[in-house]
Amino acid sequence: MRSSFMRKDYRFAPHRSLLKGLGYTDEELSRPLIGVANSGNELVPGHMYLDRVAEAVKQGIYLAGGTPFEFRTIGICDGIAMGHPGMRYSLCSRELVADSVEVMAQAYPFDGLVLIPNCDKVVPGMLMALLRVNIPGLLVSGGPMLAGNFQGRKVDLISVFEAVGGRAAGRVSDEELKSLEEVACPGCGSCAGMFTANSMNCLTEGLGLGLPYNGTIPAVDSRRIRLAKQAGMKAVSLARKGLKPREIATEAAFDNAIVLDMALGASTNTVLHLPAIAREAGLELPLKKFDRVSLRTPNLCKISPAGTHRMEDLDRAGGIPAVLAELAAAGLLDLSVKTAAQETLGRIVARARNADPSIIRTAADPYRRQGGIAVLSGNLAVDGAVVKQSAVSESHLRHVGPARVFEGEEAALKAVLENQIEDGSVIVIRQEGPRGGPGMREMLSVTSALVGAGRDERVALLTDGRFSGGTRGLAIGHVSPEAAAGGAIALVHDGDIIEIDIVKRALKLQVSEAELKTRRAGWKPPRPKVRAGYLYRYSRSVSSAAQGAVLD
Repeated sequence: MRSSFMRKDYRFAPHRSLLKGLGYTDEELSRPLIGVANSGNELVPGHMYLDRVAEAVKQGIYLAGGTPFEFRTIGICDGIAMGHPGMRYSLCSRELVADSVEVMAQAYPFDGLVLIPNCDKVVPGMLMALLRVNIPGLLVSGGPMLAGNFQGRKVDLISVFEAVGGRAAGRVSDEELKSLEEVACPGCGSCAGMFTANSMNCLTEGLGLGLPYNGTIPAVDSRRIRLAKQAGMKAVSLARKGLKPREIATEAAFDNAIVLDMALGASTNTVLHLPAIAREAGLELPLKKFDRVSLRTPNLCKISPAGTHRMEDLDRAGGIPAVLAELAAAGLLDLSVKTAAQETLGRIVARARNADPSIIRTAADPYRRQGGIAVLSGNLAVDGAVVKQSAVSESHLRHVGPARVFEGEEAALKAVLENQIEDGSVIVIRQEGPRGGPGMREMLSVTSALVGAGRDERVALLTDGRFSGGTRGLAIGHVSPEAAAGGAIALVHDGDIIEIDIVKRALKLQVSEAELKTRRAGWKPPRPKVRAGYLYRYSRSVSSAAQGAVLD
């Protein structure tokens, strides 16, 4: 195993001495050494119980005859970072998480790894690191939050964001907003819908790098602790067998994950994260692949924000194995792929049961015939743009209207809250891409304000930034190339007519090529918003959203 040199070679007596200074015995150092990356902190509800999960993982490692070594990473709550400059640090924190795990996994000769994330960018960051270092291991998350209850209906964090828009429109009172605020997030876990964190935790099962039910067992359920113990035991077994992550997360496994993505109606952020994770394994996931898969994959689930179900409902219906079983029955999966459970995906699917077809539809009776995400293109997005079509009303799949242009999120939000947007408009928010933002902020505050005001089916939104997994309505993000790179979105003027057609996958600026050429001749790159620190370094090396916003 990887750590053999340190436990046997006389030249590494000083290293063993230091470990004995920590209290480790010769017996412990003779076993497989397993790194435990815990992202827990006191700032994220999804991380509240991660120390308990980490303790359970370590117990599992000991049960299987290994020795655990816990270390920490950073973690940002996108909800708390939303709507202010802190959101610029969310996406780019993914790279720091990946780098920190890599640093620890390479500086110490771990034989295996267990990754313990929750919340938006920590999950993909840890998966990127696992494939980068390619040390046997797996991921076990802290699990989703339970839904809150407000006036007899289920609510979650997005309910509060949307109520802010309702308050601005006079549809929600201060007292109602305060009461909702008190109950929408009732405890620990990643927010209760199919938002980015839960999307990525579910897709980890599709990739084979998480054990069954990793994505759906609620954070407060004792099954989560048992799952963590099993993850610890599996890590030791994986280390002994030498089964590495890149043998599991193959091209076929990524294809399975994209199929699952479309069936779930997962967050559009997955279109950023899966290519970034695949890149660490030496694989490419072009944006067009997501659309090709979407066109042939039925949407089987309507989890908030697309519908009224929450993660606890999906778990009760059979979790991700049950969704995979429905997809397998339709011949949409490669069941021969390996998993961290050390059995094929086919074996896992064979045991699964769909306990509630009203929550997990069959492929013969889907919510929609196409998957949750659509990729649009045209002269306004030559390299593509992304929309969560499963969260768009069937009556609003096409929209033609005049542009209302804003240079950044704050100005757009102010106009929405002050009712300055006319019905039929296409709100264009630019200079929010990976480079121009910098950091590619989410626009949840804007989309939620529109929903809360009851205007989400009367206007459209277009940005080179991105959207939370909690976004619903005709909200198109990842417009590439971005404005800061001279993309066509930088050339849009107020009043220009924009045509959006999800069915035809079209995104068109109805301006002549001659006029666009004239505008481009007069365009100058904007002055960077940030000129020092990590964000500045990030902005100088980050790729387009169409390539996953990875660092060159």
